[in-house]
Amino acid sequence: MDEHYKPQELEQAARQHWLANKSFAVKQDDGREKFYCLAMFPYPSGKLHMGHVRNYTIADVIARYQRMLGKNVLQPMGWDAFGLPAENAAIQNNVPPAKWTAQNIDYMRTQLQRLGFAYDWDREIATCDPRYYRWEQWFFTRLFEKGLAYRKKAEVNWCESDQTVLANEQVVDGCCWRCDNPVERREIDQWFIRITAYAEELLSDIDKLEHWPEQVRTMQRNWIGRSEGVNLRFGLASALTTGEHSLEVYTTRPDTLMGATYVAVAPQHPVARQAAQDNAALAAFIEEQSRGKVAEAELATMEKLGMATGMSAIHPLTGAELPIWVANFVLMSYGSGAVMSVPGHDERDHEFACKYGLPVVQVIARSEGDHTYDTARWQDWYADKDGIVTVNSGEFDQLDFTGAFNAIADRLEAQGKGERTTNYRLRDWGVSRQRYWGAPIPIINCASCGTVAVPAQDLPVILPTDVAFEGVGSPIKKMPGFYQTTCPGCGGPATRETDTFDTFMESSWYYARYASARNDNAMLDAEADYWAPVDQYVGGIEHAILHLLYARFFHKLMRDEGLVHSDEPFTRLLTQGMVLKDGSKMSKSKGNTVDPQSLIDSYGADTVRLFSMFAAPPEQSLEWSDSGVEGANRFLKRLWKLVARRLESAAPPLDTATLDGQQKALRRKTHETIAKVSDDFGRRQTFNTAIAAVMELCNEVGKLDEANPQNRALADEALRVVVLMLCPIVPHICHHLWQLLGGAGDVMNAPWPTVDETALERDSIELVVQVNGKVRARMSVAAGADKAAVEALAMQQPNVARFLEDVTVRKVIVVPGKLVNIVAN
Repeated sequence: MDEHYKPQELEQAARQHWLANKSFAVKQDDGREKFYCLAMFPYPSGKLHMGHVRNYTIADVIARYQRMLGKNVLQPMGWDAFGLPAENAAIQNNVPPAKWTAQNIDYMRTQLQRLGFAYDWDREIATCDPRYYRWEQWFFTRLFEKGLAYRKKAEVNWCESDQTVLANEQVVDGCCWRCDNPVERREIDQWFIRITAYAEELLSDIDKLEHWPEQVRTMQRNWIGRSEGVNLRFGLASALTTGEHSLEVYTTRPDTLMGATYVAVAPQHPVARQAAQDNAALAAFIEEQSRGKVAEAELATMEKLGMATGMSAIHPLTGAELPIWVANFVLMSYGSGAVMSVPGHDERDHEFACKYGLPVVQVIARSEGDHTYDTARWQDWYADKDGIVTVNSGEFDQLDFTGAFNAIADRLEAQGKGERTTNYRLRDWGVSRQRYWGAPIPIINCASCGTVAVPAQDLPVILPTDVAFEGVGSPIKKMPGFYQTTCPGCGGPATRETDTFDTFMESSWYYARYASARNDNAMLDAEADYWAPVDQYVGGIEHAILHLLYARFFHKLMRDEGLVHSDEPFTRLLTQGMVLKDGSKMSKSKGNTVDPQSLIDSYGADTVRLFSMFAAPPEQSLEWSDSGVEGANRFLKRLWKLVARRLESAAPPLDTATLDGQQKALRRKTHETIAKVSDDFGRRQTFNTAIAAVMELCNEVGKLDEANPQNRALADEALRVVVLMLCPIVPHICHHLWQLLGGAGDVMNAPWPTVDETALERDSIELVVQVNGKVRARMSVAAGADKAAVEALAMQQPNVARFLEDVTVRKVIVVPGKLVNIVAN
C-alpha cells in the first residue's frame, strides 16, 4: 500500500466503480424498509456554491448511513430550471434561456458527480423538460374542472418597463430591481389555486409534523393565520353609484366596536374611487399610492398616509356617522379592503388618528392595578385581551374580552348586521406570471366558449425555445404561431393563455415525480406511492414558509386526486444553516465567495465534504475557515497512514479473553464510539460531534505499539469501525481503505457497526465521594463491588476521613456507578 494519500486518483477510481456498477440505482423492494432522502433541488445558475455543497453533503451522509442500516434508500437529483434569471441571462448574453439552462445543468451535474453524491441519476428531472411540465399542466386542468383553479383580477406589482409582475422582493424602494423604473400597483387578470379551501387542514396537520423544527412549524401557523372574529357591516350615509349601501369589515376585536371613530379603505376600494371622481387631490393621492409594494410585511414600518373621502359610514350599533378615509396601510387584496379603525386600542390606528387629528376613545380598561389611560400616548396594554373590562360602551360596559365579544356579536347577528366567522391570513395562491421562461398555462380563451382547458390528449403545451428577445416582455406574446389556435369546444378561432406558471408550481411536486420519472403515461404511479412521503428533507430555512406550504398543499391535492395516499409530503425536515465568511453570508456582491471546484481540485472532494460536516452542527451557520479545510485534509492523510502502518504486518484474530487493562480500554473506546456516532447520526443528526469522536478514536489507535500482536488485532478492529462510520461522510477514501483492510464487498453496502456490550464492561469504575454534598475524593472500586464495600472504601479515603473527625455519620447515599455522598454532623 502506498503510504501517500492521493485523493484525485482514489476519488476518480471510486466514482468509476460506482458508475460501472450503477451503485445508486434503486427500485421498489417490498422486502426492505424504504427510506427516501431528499435535498431541495438547485436552480441551474452555472456553478455550485458552498451552500449547495453543504446542503447536499448533509443529505448524502444521511442517505448513505440509512443504506448501511439495511434500508432501501432513494436519493435523486434534478433541476428547478424555469425562472427569471435565465431570461436575464438571455437578454444580457443573447443566449436563449433553454440553451443557457442546459449548459449550466451539464456543468453542475459534473460538479455534483465529482463530490461523490449517491444519486440515482436515472431519475434526474429538469422542470423545463416538457415531459415534466406536461403533467403539471394536466393536473392544473383537473383543478380547473373542480373549481380549484380560477382566474380573477388581482392587485399586483407591475413594472411597465419590463411588462411583468414582480414579487414583493423584487421591488426596491418602489422601483423594479432589474430596470430601476417605478413600480405601480395594477389590477390584472391572474390565475389562482384555491389554497384557502385547505387552510384548516394545512393548519391542523402541522401537529403531525413532529420531526420538523418548531421554528418552521410556528412560521407556517403564523402564515396561515387562523382567527376567530366577526364580519360586520357599516352602512353608507350615501349609497354608491353601483348601488352598494354598506361596507363589510372583518374584525377579531368586536369587543372594541364601540371605540371605532373612523373607517379606512384601500386606495383601490370602490368608495375611494367614487370619492376621487370629484376630488382631484384625492385622485392624485390614490395614483401616488398605486406605486410601491403590496407586501403585508411592509405595512408595519411604512409611514401611515391617508386622505378623507368626504363620505361617511354608519356605525352598526350606535348609528353614529364616522368619516371614511383612504389609507395606505389598507390593502385591497386582504379581506374586503376596508377596516374599522379603533385608535384607542390598535397601535396602527392610533398612529394614524394622532397624525390626522381624529378622535381617540377608550373602551377597555385594566381590571386591576393602576393603569392610567392617555389618549395622546400609546401603551402596549391598550391592545390587551386578558385582564381587561369594557368601559364607555353603554350597555356593554364592565365585560371581559370573551363576554364583550359574545354580547356584541350576538347583537350584530340579531340585527342582521354581522355574523361570527373564522378567517385566515392565508390568501389563494397566485400562480400566473407574465414572463416567458416558465411552463405555459394550459388554457384556451374562446369568444364563444369562454375559458376552456386544453384537453389531455393535446398536452403538453410546449413552450417555444427558439426565441429572440426584442425589447421587453415575453416573446411568446408576440408569436401568433404559439397563441393562435382553435377552441377544443366549438372548433372556432381562439387564443392560448400566454402567461406561464409561477416556478413554485414546479417545486411543489417534484419530489413525487422523482419516483415516477421514467413513466411517460402518468403523472405518478404506484412507485410514487411506495416512496411517499419523503423520510428526510434537507434545505434552507428561507424556504420555511412558501415552498414548504405549497408542497404540503400540492400533496393534499394529489392525494384527493388519488395519486398518493399520504397526507404530508415530508416526514422529517432539517434546515441547515448558512455558510459564512468573515461573519457574512457568502455572496458575489460582497466578494467573499469560495469556489468549491478549486477546493476539490486542490484537496479532493472528501476533504470538502469532511470540512462541511465537521465545522458546525448542520442547523447552525458554518463560518468558513481555510485552516479548517487544511485540518480536514491532514486528518484524511493521517487516517491513510494509520491504515498503511497497520498493513505492514499481519494481525492475528482478536482474542478478547487475553486482553490486559489498557487493551480492554481501547476496545471499550472503540465500542463507545460506535454507540455515540450511531446516536449522533441517527437521532441527533449532529455529524460534527460524530466526527470528533472518530478522531479521538484514531488518536488512541495511533498510540498503540503494534509490536504486540493483540494490539495489531485491536487496531484492525478499530480501523474497520472508523472506515465504516466515516463512509457516509468521506466515501471515496473509505471505498479504498475498506478493501485494503480486507472488508467484504463495497463498504457502502456493508452493515453499520454494532456495539459489543461485553466490550463496554469495566473491571473497575471511578466514583466521586462527597461529604455533605461537597466533593472530597475520587476512588476506584471493583465494578461488581456491593454497597457495603463501596461505603467502607469511601470512609477510608484520607481526605474523607479528615472531614468525618468529631462528627456523626447520619446517612450514606450510594448512587451506583456515580458517587457516594456521606451525610454527617
